[in-house]
Amino acid sequence: MSDSSADFAALPLASELLSNLATLGYRTMTPIQAESLPPMLAGRDVIARAKTGSGKTVAFGLGLLSRLSLASSRVQGLVLCPTRELADQVAGELRRLARSLPNVKVLTLCGGAPLGPQRASLEHGAHLVVGTPGRVEEHLRKGALDLSGLETLVLDEADRMLDMGFQAAMEAIIAETPARRQLLLFSATYAEAIRPIAERLMREPVTVEVDEPHDDTTIRQHFYRIADESARFEALRRLLLHVRPVSSVVFCNTKRETDEVAEALNDASFSALALHGDLEQRDRDRLLVLFANGSASILVATDVAARGLDIASLDAVFNYRIARELEVHVHRIGRTGRAGGSGVACTLVSEQEEYRLARLADFLGETLATEPLPSRAVLERSPLTPAMATLELGGGKKQKVRPGDILGALTGEGGIAGDQVGKIKVLANSAYVAVRRDVVGAALDQLANGKLKGRSFRARRIRR
Repeated sequence: MSDSSADFAALPLASELLSNLATLGYRTMTPIQAESLPPMLAGRDVIARAKTGSGKTVAFGLGLLSRLSLASSRVQGLVLCPTRELADQVAGELRRLARSLPNVKVLTLCGGAPLGPQRASLEHGAHLVVGTPGRVEEHLRKGALDLSGLETLVLDEADRMLDMGFQAAMEAIIAETPARRQLLLFSATYAEAIRPIAERLMREPVTVEVDEPHDDTTIRQHFYRIADESARFEALRRLLLHVRPVSSVVFCNTKRETDEVAEALNDASFSALALHGDLEQRDRDRLLVLFANGSASILVATDVAARGLDIASLDAVFNYRIARELEVHVHRIGRTGRAGGSGVACTLVSEQEEYRLARLADFLGETLATEPLPSRAVLERSPLTPAMATLELGGGKKQKVRPGDILGALTGEGGIAGDQVGKIKVLANSAYVAVRRDVVGAALDQLANGKLKGRSFRARRIRR
């Protein structure tokens, strides 16, 4: 595709969308956008695969917005995501893309939030709905959501949506959509076993696959031999102490191993959090805030739990074991070295995993050689201490608390400096703020003695 045809202006998009894209700094399409948008805009069903961070959300977002009839308040586009975090990210990006269009309503329907307010929002109409299958299906079953006017259905992270425990909810949702609706499947990986299921739901789909392998200047990939299972955890410790990443993910293949590895890391004085599907939504939200705030340096996670996480600045990825599915390995290492940055991906390989390493080498078309672990002398080093700590406030959006209010309370008379305050996230009834670890006491005193919105809110430090 020539440079001129890679410009968004070459597409049959409304002038309002084009001008907003320019305002957002989106002028030239990424490969996945350039390949998938023309068939989407022509109304074709599309199966699209490209790595995380390649611009998939903008691609299907423009496809959705280009088909909207703004005069109608019926639901015309539905995006289904495997996790609440991914749904929130997608909804946020859709709102940004749509901000030049008049009164576009994007509604998020996810579990972990009360049904009542969601139902009330649906009664007022919505153009686009983004949600998780279980909650969307629940609203359909209760008669709160009507998909009879749906124009486009999008499955984001489609491989996870079609091969996980979403099947019953997915079938119930698809049964409520018009036969002639457009279906778009977007994913970073795409197992062959999913293709027959996908094509059964689609009409002559266009398949778009964009392979953008990370080169050695972006991601340095290493494979380390371990003697046996008893040596696996020490090997991980040696790598963490050698690489010393500020922010990293350790991928495990099971929920149980995720808990065990995180607990062992904390016992060894690392700062680790375990993330998997058995967590309550409130606990999951808290852990993700701690990690995003820089108050914990290691996230130990299963592949499914890590879907949709906003971790663009990740320094390193550690594979405690080779992923069961080879495409998942590529997805894992693609979590680091994003947005023009560089990263390290380290994989532990036992003798019993030799066959997986050989299969991975064939899959990648590369020679994958193992190398010796860092010297045991690194075990004498102290683990990295996160620079930030996180405080939780007992007030949020429903109490009209805004990030600026929290920053002002912390940096007001006698308070801490602005550069000692990190990320601030305000939820419905609570808020989280990161502060430098060495000013935690002063920050808590400032919040305890001051007021936000003329009120006093309880504040405490959270660790896990």
